[in-house]
Amino acid sequence: MTLHTRREFPTELNEGDPTNQEKKREEVVIKKYNRIEKLEAVLAKARSSIQEAARNKSSISNHEDPDYVPQGPVYRNANAFHRSYLEMERLFKIYVYEEGEPPIFHNGPCRSIYSTEGRFIHEMEKGKFYRTKDPDEALVYFLPFSVVVMVQYLYEPGSHNMNAIGRTVSDYIDTVSGKYPFWNRTLGADHFMLSCHDWGPYSTSYVPQLYNNSIRVLCNANTSEGFNPLKDVSLPEINLKTGELTGLLGGSSPSQRSILAFFAGHLHGDIRYLLLQQWKEKDQDVQVYEEVPANVSYESMLKKSKFCLCPSGYEVASPRVVEAIYAECVPVLISDGYVPPMSDVLNWETFSVFVEVKDIPNIKKILMGISQEHYLRMYERVKQVQRHFVINGPPKRFDLFHMIIHSIWLRRLNMRIHD
Repeated sequence: MTLHTRREFPTELNEGDPTNQEKKREEVVIKKYNRIEKLEAVLAKARSSIQEAARNKSSISNHEDPDYVPQGPVYRNANAFHRSYLEMERLFKIYVYEEGEPPIFHNGPCRSIYSTEGRFIHEMEKGKFYRTKDPDEALVYFLPFSVVVMVQYLYEPGSHNMNAIGRTVSDYIDTVSGKYPFWNRTLGADHFMLSCHDWGPYSTSYVPQLYNNSIRVLCNANTSEGFNPLKDVSLPEINLKTGELTGLLGGSSPSQRSILAFFAGHLHGDIRYLLLQQWKEKDQDVQVYEEVPANVSYESMLKKSKFCLCPSGYEVASPRVVEAIYAECVPVLISDGYVPPMSDVLNWETFSVFVEVKDIPNIKKILMGISQEHYLRMYERVKQVQRHFVINGPPKRFDLFHMIIHSIWLRRLNMRIHD
């Protein structure tokens, strides 16, 4: 449906007619100012549709879908989420700036704990989903730089000096803001960057408008370090050692999960220090290691544990959250200030356990206090939300790529642009 139609002028007027020239100039002005108005009108209708869907308190979406119908308490509002997702698929367009040379721009690693950064950049570059080549019809603008690659090429190990990375980000913003009108029009509010590196948030501080206004999609979603859930997006950290999901999905049935809780990881920050100090190799129910025992597979331990402990390291993000979901092990989040991914859609309290740092000594008591019936419900819900954290090649509807896009879409919906 066209919400605003372009003003038409009589076609019979001659090109040399001064009246016609004046009217054509007027039409150009109207086009310029109506372009944003039209985009905002389309978004306003989408907001209204989603708000109407939100008033339906049913636990199952009433929208037909051949692939998946969201339902159940894992969603804050299944109907509103589904309506929003469908509107995103119909309307969302992203412009990817083409300035910059690979590998620092338009490239990223697709393995290791930074795989989500590289995979997202790669998919946006391919342009099969949401990307538009016309910046005038875009709703958001992607800044395709990879902090991971910047660290690899620009950082001098041991120097503790990030100025080269910060200057590169700043220079890139100067380039695109000087060439296009879009950054200056909103002071960067409808632009987004994405980084899974620990230094991602800090690298944005070199451009105050990027830090304060833009949508920052970050694995290190730490509110104590400036992460703003109202405009920023929490990005799952996923450790794809081979670049593939082979062997990572699935686990033992609940009756075959003999370990109450499991964690293995090196001393990495204050929270892990407290966890290891309290539980390291001290209890057969709460099995905590710096390294898994010889001849024992880390993945097999995840798959036969009921609960998987996910403490923050030096940064709040940890690949263990998604590792637990892949292994169908209920995540136990232990952190200060971490905003879990997709929190505006997913109700994490229904499929995970939150433990405050001060309660680390009480982990066993807390987990033993969860009834078998409640645990089984959480187990089934972990299996349900797994689809939203899976990386597919190519992406499939409702998977991680699309859910990241949806989180960005929600932030754009919360924004109103005036020219």
